[in-house]
Amino acid sequence: MRLTPAERDAVSAAVSAAEAGTDGEIVTMIAPVSDAYRDVPPQYGLLAALLVPALVAIDPARLPLISDGWSAPELWLVIFAVMLLQVIAFLIVRYALARTAWRLRLTPRATKRRRVRARAVELFRVAAEQRTAKRVGVLLYLSTGERMAEIVADAAIHAKVPPERWGDAMAALVEEVRQGRPGAGMVAAVGAIGSIIAEHFPKTDADTNELPDRLIEL
Repeated sequence: MRLTPAERDAVSAAVSAAEAGTDGEIVTMIAPVSDAYRDVPPQYGLLAALLVPALVAIDPARLPLISDGWSAPELWLVIFAVMLLQVIAFLIVRYALARTAWRLRLTPRATKRRRVRARAVELFRVAAEQRTAKRVGVLLYLSTGERMAEIVADAAIHAKVPPERWGDAMAALVEEVRQGRPGAGMVAAVGAIGSIIAEHFPKTDADTNELPDRLIEL
């Protein structure tokens, strides 16, 4: 989900407009995904491998390679067949989930939420934290692959604005993203963020533009 040049310009213009009424600085970032989720395929592969002996225990006759239907197979042959099937099951699932889109679908939402948040905090520390004289930087981060967003605020803003105040901005952003309009969502969220921080940090004559207004695409 890529933004068009017009959408990028609209987001940058929204940041400039929002900062016109506050000393706060808004940084916008968008990423295709926040994590590779490479630990997901092995986990599902292990689950598939563990299901093999369970299925064999339920119905041992389902091992046609080692059973002729008349006599019981030798124990070592059963163990070997089960282990071989486990390896095959693991590899099938492991490589079937090579595509990022499939890994995202099978990753629990709570896991995606934690990793999007961790990535947002990491990027905030690099791009905005302590980079303004009054500690009034805010990062709006959108990860389109997970369809999740985060707002991370610098110390001065965090001290005055409780996390739940960002709810309307987040709701506006996520709703537009679900409709396939990430640019419009970010514009709406930036406007809401600007209004909130303007309540606590209104524009002063000494304010300067300390952080870039342009949308950063990762």
